[in-house]
Amino acid sequence: MLERTRTAGVVVAWITGDAIYGDDRALRQSLEAHRQAYVLAVSGKESVWLSHHQQRISTLLAELPAEGWERLSAGTGSKGPRWYDWRRVEASAPQQGGWKRWVLLRRSITEPTEVTAYIAYAPATTLLTDLVRVAGMRWTVEESIQAAKGEVGLDHYEVRSWTGWYRHITLAMWAQAFLAVVRTETGTDVALKKRAQELITTSLARFKAHRGLRSA
Repeated sequence: MLERTRTAGVVVAWITGDAIYGDDRALRQSLEAHRQAYVLAVSGKESVWLSHHQQRISTLLAELPAEGWERLSAGTGSKGPRWYDWRRVEASAPQQGGWKRWVLLRRSITEPTEVTAYIAYAPATTLLTDLVRVAGMRWTVEESIQAAKGEVGLDHYEVRSWTGWYRHITLAMWAQAFLAVVRTETGTDVALKKRAQELITTSLARFKAHRGLRSA
């Protein structure tokens, strides 16, 4: 997921994602080779270089001190700001001058034993608050995808070709973007949401008819 933020007065494009991507060391190395900033979640089985020694994330999590955390919001959710305790540990320096690599740690306030780790790579001037904001952006994107599934049928396709899938996804994303704009400007989109769902249903019906498929 690609996001952009302003860090130390400079616009930085970020890649963020869950542990499926963060555990892919080849992906991380490729991003760093292209000076592409990222904040990627990692699982406990992944390893990172700290002070020239390789250490598993699970070992790092087991040895975390109780002090030195900062309480920051990772963005606003359906129930308000998402507050967590955060800290970052500087990892071995990357090859690119002026850039740094960190292990970013997120700890639950109500369940302090629940800690999530990220590996972050960004310009050396990047603040902890910047990394936290990027880590929280993934939830916003995922919530948008879930909303699109429910509102405009993003995942309601029965296609057997890449072209058919691409057309459906493009139309659904366009409809969701249109609704988001209307929601912002008018505060209501009930009628338009219904119309967008009708467009998706009609598009799917036409595709089935063209391919001679039977509707469920």
